[in-house]
Amino acid sequence: MLYWFFKYFGIGPVVKGIWHPTVEGLEHVPEKGPAIFASNHVSFSDSIFLPLAVPRRITFLAKSDYFTGRGVKGKLTKAFFAGVGQVPVDRSGGKASEAALQAGLSILRNGDLLGIYPEGTRSPDGRLYRGKTGVARMALEARVPVLPAAMIGTFEIQPPGQAVPSRGPIHVKIGKPLDFSRYYGREHDRFVLRAVTDEIMYELMQLSGQEYVDYYASRAREQHAAAKANPTDPSA
Repeated sequence: MLYWFFKYFGIGPVVKGIWHPTVEGLEHVPEKGPAIFASNHVSFSDSIFLPLAVPRRITFLAKSDYFTGRGVKGKLTKAFFAGVGQVPVDRSGGKASEAALQAGLSILRNGDLLGIYPEGTRSPDGRLYRGKTGVARMALEARVPVLPAAMIGTFEIQPPGQAVPSRGPIHVKIGKPLDFSRYYGREHDRFVLRAVTDEIMYELMQLSGQEYVDYYASRAREQHAAAKANPTDPSA
C-alpha cells in the first residue's frame, strides 16, 4: 500500500512536478506476468525515476546497507526502501550472491516485475560498465523476458556523492523485450551466461548512448577513489 501511496500521492507528484520526466517504450511493458527490468545505473535517483515511469510495480533488490543505517538518516532510509517494497540483499559475494539470486527468482515466480542493475553498482563517471551474470541466470532459470531500460539525465542531476539532485531533463527509454528462450536449460553454462549478459549490456549501450567499458564498475570505483585519495600518484 505504501508503494502506491509514495507513487501517486507522496514522492511521485513532487518528482514529476519538478523534473517532468519523460518515458519512451511503455508499449513494451507486459500488462501482466513476470519480467526483468535491466537498467543502467548512474545515479541514486535511478531507483526513483524508473518505478515512477512504469505503471506496474517494480521490486528492486536493494543493497542491505540501506536497511541497516543508524540515526535519523538511517531510519528514514530504511523506512523509505521498506515502504516502497524493496528487498534487502547482501552483495558481499559467495553464499550471499546465491541468496540474492533466490530472492529475485521468488519475485519473478510470483508473477511480478523485478528491477536489476547488471553493473552491480553505480557508475562512477557516467559510462556503462561490464554486466554481472546474475541477471542472465535469473532470466534463464525463471524463463522470463528481459526489458532493457536506459536512464538518461540522472547522472547529470545527481552524480555519485551528491546528496540532493539538481534540476535537469530526465528521460527513461525502455527497449523491446529480449527473448533468451534459445538458452533455456543452460543457466549453469558460464559461457551462455556471459553471452546473454553481454547482449543485455549491448542493448543498454544502444538505448543510453553511453560509452561502454569492458570491466566491472566496482573496479572503476576503486580506481576513482584511489585517484581522489592520491591525486599525484600516477598508478592510482
